[in-house]
Amino acid sequence: MEEWELEFQWLQLRHRLQKMTELPDLPELKGILFLIGIQEYGRVRKDFTKEEKRDLIHVAACTMLEQQGYYTFEGRDEEGWPHFEIVKPFKVKGLDEQERILKTCVLNYFNKLNNDAELKE
Repeated sequence: MEEWELEFQWLQLRHRLQKMTELPDLPELKGILFLIGIQEYGRVRKDFTKEEKRDLIHVAACTMLEQQGYYTFEGRDEEGWPHFEIVKPFKVKGLDEQERILKTCVLNYFNKLNNDAELKE
């Protein structure tokens, strides 16, 4: 995918999520990863601790990088938290390239959610 196409699709997703969540501003990557982490954890609460918020972002990042073969889902602990095993180290250099990979994975994630929802209709 070309850079302009990625950025266009990314902006569209941010606008959709802003509308759905009724946020005053467009969500950034970290906020979107937080939402994905909650989705993957499967439990919504208003009182996540700072550490739990960090863990939710980590869960989302692992879920996203699982698409690229960096992680594999290992299972859930007694509290329901997803755990992943590192398959290969994520050694992508540079924040821009890391962000590009994550954005691409996030777009794939939401496209899959949309496709799954359409199949159920």
